[in-house]
Amino acid sequence: MRQRPVRPADPKAMALLAAAAALDRKAEDLTLLEVTELTGYADYFLLASGRSTRQTAAIAERIARVLKKAGVKPLGMDGVKEGRWALLDFGDVVIHVFHTPLREFYDLDSLWADAPKVELEPQALADLIPKEKD
Repeated sequence: MRQRPVRPADPKAMALLAAAAALDRKAEDLTLLEVTELTGYADYFLLASGRSTRQTAAIAERIARVLKKAGVKPLGMDGVKEGRWALLDFGDVVIHVFHTPLREFYDLDSLWADAPKVELEPQALADLIPKEKD
């Protein structure tokens, strides 16, 4: 029997679960920003990069799948199939998955430089997702 991830108790837990899913597909340059004080529409932005459009799409799909298994559905998703810049909107958590050259071009990291970064510990994140038998 496959285990499901625990339903996130709050936006931060949701963002951390999304980060865990991104790492599960070897996302690079993972950044979690707390934007509560800077926007009226989200509490966290998760930024992640993939080395190719295929990997970028796989990262976005994995995030959506893991959160769905945890009982959280997106309000909207855009750009996943193209794999250049995928946007996943989960309300309090907005996720941007970029193909690396586009992340550098749009530079959201600098645009949101005033937002506090949340420390991400890879081992703690890995423990958030039950291991599946493929």
